[in-house]
Amino acid sequence: MTRTPLAPTTAPEAAAPATGRLRTALRAVAIVSCLPYIVIKIAWISGSHLGIPAGSTLLDHRTTMAVANGASVLMDSAVVAIALLLTQARGRRVPAWLLALPMWVATGLLLPVMTGYPLQLLVRALGGNTVNKADAGRPFLREWVFGVVYGGFILQGLALGTLFALYAADRWGHLWQGTLRELPDSPTAPALRAAAVAASLIALVPGILHLLWAAGSAAGLNEARAADRTSGFYVLEAVYVLFVAATVTGTLLLAFRRRSALPLRVPLGLAWGGSGVMACWGGWMSIASLSRTDDIAERPTPAMVLIYAVQMLVGTLVMTLGAYFLTERSAAAEPAGPST
Repeated sequence: MTRTPLAPTTAPEAAAPATGRLRTALRAVAIVSCLPYIVIKIAWISGSHLGIPAGSTLLDHRTTMAVANGASVLMDSAVVAIALLLTQARGRRVPAWLLALPMWVATGLLLPVMTGYPLQLLVRALGGNTVNKADAGRPFLREWVFGVVYGGFILQGLALGTLFALYAADRWGHLWQGTLRELPDSPTAPALRAAAVAASLIALVPGILHLLWAAGSAAGLNEARAADRTSGFYVLEAVYVLFVAATVTGTLLLAFRRRSALPLRVPLGLAWGGSGVMACWGGWMSIASLSRTDDIAERPTPAMVLIYAVQMLVGTLVMTLGAYFLTERSAAAEPAGPST
């Protein structure tokens, strides 16, 4: 069986190119695209109603809104720090987990926006329903806010994702060289397969429910969410189904391999992105569901809480499997010690 050499052809420090014009430009785009979102959030924390129409539900819970906006500012500010680390020499000395974990979270949070928002705009342009009965007389935000915020998120995702891809290729590219059939036998393969099957079966729970919601079913939704459904809701639910499928596909391909000529980076990318979306959006929605509300119609149902928790479980499990897989590959790439 052909074996793909794992060891990089040059020393790690020598493999890192100086920050070029492309990386400088991408860094600038990533940082500048954060500013509108941060400015709007700080304005809201300060008491401004910028972009918030009178009567919006956002004005009903000022303390909760201030705390959530403060957390959002910190999260988006982290993009600036990551962009700097990805384009500076000292960034190559940062422990792998300290960059990979925040990037995994950023990937998981940004991917649904990057894919779902353009699709929502397309559906709207084709005549899709964009106004729900619940908010028909009580708008949530001015329309321009969504364009500014989501447009910034898309630019962030593109710029930061490209920077990380370049960085990861320089530092760890040798770990995903070759194809699936070139992977060597591993003593941990049975455990990986068992865990991959378990994760895939569990993933069917949120996958099926998101599919039902995308198809128009209101099963498991609370009254407010059921009344809040528009074409955009159905598009986003379909996007979640695709990311569940990506998670399962990538995980099973890595676990069973099957003498495939598929490049190794494909299932790794599917597992990376899909698990990030499942875990991070499951976590985000779980946190949101903890906010107290006096309106029973707005309280998350047991089914919604369960789905969010299961998504976190599956995403975290797949991320752990991927980290172990790459750690094993990295150990195989290290030069063997002197024979005794």
